[in-house]
Parts: sequence; C-alpha cells; structure tokens
Amino acid sequence: MVDMSVRIGGVALKNPVMPGSGTMAEGLARVMDLNRIGAIVTKTVTPDRREGCPPPRMVEYKDGSLMAIGIPSQGPDYYIAEILPHYRSFDTPLVCSVSAPTVDAFGAITAKLSAPGVAVIEANISCPNLESDGKAFGMDPEASARVIRRMKASTDRPVWAKLTPNVTDIAAVAQAVEDAGADAVTCANGMLGMAVDVENFQPALGNITGGMTGSCMRPVILRMAWQVARAVKIPVIGSGGIATARDALEYLMVGCAAVQVGTQNFIHATAMLDVIDGIEAFCRRKGVARVRDLTGAMRPRHGLREGQAA
Repeated sequence: MVDMSVRIGGVALKNPVMPGSGTMAEGLARVMDLNRIGAIVTKTVTPDRREGCPPPRMVEYKDGSLMAIGIPSQGPDYYIAEILPHYRSFDTPLVCSVSAPTVDAFGAITAKLSAPGVAVIEANISCPNLESDGKAFGMDPEASARVIRRMKASTDRPVWAKLTPNVTDIAAVAQAVEDAGADAVTCANGMLGMAVDVENFQPALGNITGGMTGSCMRPVILRMAWQVARAVKIPVIGSGGIATARDALEYLMVGCAAVQVGTQNFIHATAMLDVIDGIEAFCRRKGVARVRDLTGAMRPRHGLREGQAA
C-alpha cells in the first residue's frame, strides 16, 4: 500500500491532487467522486458581483488555451448561501479562492468567507491592485506581503498565496509572502499573452490580453516551481500544464508537495482521478512507500552541481 496523504499548511489531504481555481464547478460531482481528490478548490470569489470580461474569452491552441475570463463572481453572500452547502457533504477539504482590488478588501472578504466548511483561503494575487494603478499585487513582493498579512489577521484558516508568473523573480515574491505568514504558495497562475484575429483586424480576445495555460506552459512554470521550492520552507503547490501523472511527478520531484490540475479538467472531466491513480502506480513500481517522499526527489545528473545551468 502507498501512503498518498500529504499535509499542506496544517491541512491534511488524502492525496496531493486538486483542481486549479476556476476549473471545476458543482456539476463535477455528477461525473466523479469528489471524496477521491485531495482538496476541492472553488472558483475565485470577489467582494462584488462581476460579469467578467467581454467575449470572446478564449483562444484555443494545440497544447494550451489563452483565456480572459475576468473572474465572473456572484459575490461572497451567494457563495455562502449556494456554493458552500453543496460541498459540505464531502469529506474533502474545501479551498476558497478570493480576489479583491485593495488590501482592505482582501481582509474583509477573507473574514466573511471564513465560514463553516471552508478549510483554506487561497489568495489570487494576480488581480489588479487599484492602489497601485492596476499593477497586479503578485508582481510586487511588498504588495503581495501586505495582502497576506491582512488576510492572516482576518482569519484563523490557513492562507495560501497563488503567485503570478508575470514577474522576473518569482522566488522573491514567494519569500515575501512566506515572511508575511502564508501557509503555502501555489505556483503559478496563467502567463500574460495575446492573440490577433488577422481576418478581422481585431484582438482575438475581448480583453485584448489573457492568461496562457495548458501543457505548453509546463516547462516554464515547472522551472518557476523549482526556484520557489528552493527559496521557501513552506509547502509549494505546483500548477501549470499538468495533464498526466508524469506531469504531476515532475512538479513533485522539483520540490512541490501537491499539484493543481487546471486546463486538463476542461478536456477530460476525470483527469484528476487519472493523475492520482498514475502517481500511486508509479510509487508502487518504484517502491516508494509515501508519496510525500517524492517531494524534492530530483537528483542532479552525475558530474553536475545542483543548480548548475547550461
């Protein structure tokens, strides 16, 4: 038997696999057993109702998607009244993702959503900071730290910080949120990109730019996850282009304690179960008794020092 359990920021998970925020909804329970995944991560909630970005919202590629959804949200009251009751019947920890335009608003929504049934609050700090001319919180280590400090002061739940890859030094942001009290970091959100509808001389997305996700992003985000895992002592959750168990194993071996499956959930609704089963099968084949022993298990090649780059 393989011990698939992991512990992320004080929360015990049955296994290290969960969805990325915004890539599952209540209907998924009709096609798979949500008690089998490590955690349930719900779509980001904002302080006010939001319609999201104007269409078109997605451009599809062979190995990824460029999306500008814009965090449509019904607000925290709707979440507490309509979303939370649906998930209380499962014994899987619920992670509530939140986003807000100011530090104070992050604190307020965190306090409101620290309701019975919510095990963790995940901070989506990729959102625009209205106090800094719209620059995303996650692009600035100190702005990110202010958000986490305010959230930690507003809740008794663990707080995870979901980082943006749109920075030159993601490890510095990870260290800042760790110093501010984050219990874990998720690495990372979508990378900013754009596309053009050349036939109509228009941007392909209604928002002009969007977040690039999917398998094509895995080598880039994997490198970032490796850098983050080397820079912090808190658990790292890898998120970016995970479609198979092998993809997830890469993230675990570079230092992640768990993973989030995102875009692949749109393609194959039960992808997370395949990833869980695949990781377990790998552990049995390799004689690994505990999945957490895979975290940071990557070894340098013979003759190369750890961290040496070509």
